[in-house]
Amino acid sequence: MAEAALQHRAEQLAARLPPLLVAAEHVAATVAQGVHGRRRVGTGETFWQFRQYQPGDPVPRIDWRESAKSMRLYIRETEWEAAQSVWLWRDGSASMDYASGASVPTKRARADLLLLALAALLVRGGERVSLLGTGLGPTSGRAVLNRLALTLERPTAGGDLPGFEPLPRYGQLVLIGDLLAPLEAIHALVGRFAATGLRGHLLQVLDPAEETLPFAGRVRFEGLEQERSLLIGRVEAVREDYMRRLAEHRAGLVAIARATGWSFATHRTDRPPHAALLALYGTMSESWRK
Repeated sequence: MAEAALQHRAEQLAARLPPLLVAAEHVAATVAQGVHGRRRVGTGETFWQFRQYQPGDPVPRIDWRESAKSMRLYIRETEWEAAQSVWLWRDGSASMDYASGASVPTKRARADLLLLALAALLVRGGERVSLLGTGLGPTSGRAVLNRLALTLERPTAGGDLPGFEPLPRYGQLVLIGDLLAPLEAIHALVGRFAATGLRGHLLQVLDPAEETLPFAGRVRFEGLEQERSLLIGRVEAVREDYMRRLAEHRAGLVAIARATGWSFATHRTDRPPHAALLALYGTMSESWRK
């Protein structure tokens, strides 16, 4: 009886969780199987690894006993045990509500899932997270995931780029959206964040139709953000030019990331979220090692 009551209680609690959080936890749990811990070089006391001495390394960090075993000098690296602060943001503009068919999620739904699943992975690793623009400081634990899920599920409007706010230079910022805003605006914002020493990551989420323009014949395109409708007599006649302009825009995003030391990745909503999440988390982990 006690076991049945406990199971009933667990089912009641699970039913109260936001569906988005349940899905994000499932994705995070799957990705966590491919993540080998959060150990990284730093100022902790736990030994991590030896590496060969490089010019500029502090002499007191040389491990003379290990170095005596060969003709090379070796540095003893320890694990950084301090938690990191990560700010997360996803595009809340109307264009994110687009989905080209019933078989694919909207860009907003996929961005929300990726953001919350990333937060779950970070919390598992002991990091602190916060949603950019809320004014709340980064925190860890289950409570922050519930708060993020509830915030994301509210029908709130937002811009295609976040506003700038000063953040600690040793934190990280993740921006998730279609990133179709003018490159000049994206460059200005990313450059301003990067100038403070903040490390960041750009993840572009697009619908498959936005990448391939698979339509044919006479098609009327309706804007989602108060743009005028556009009637094209033969879509296939403009496909090549469209693909070229999209490639140029993406190349611009790559150049912005490279110039500021940030990372850039893409994700299509018709593909599983796990690979994108694993790659993003891996990139962030590498940033902590530097």
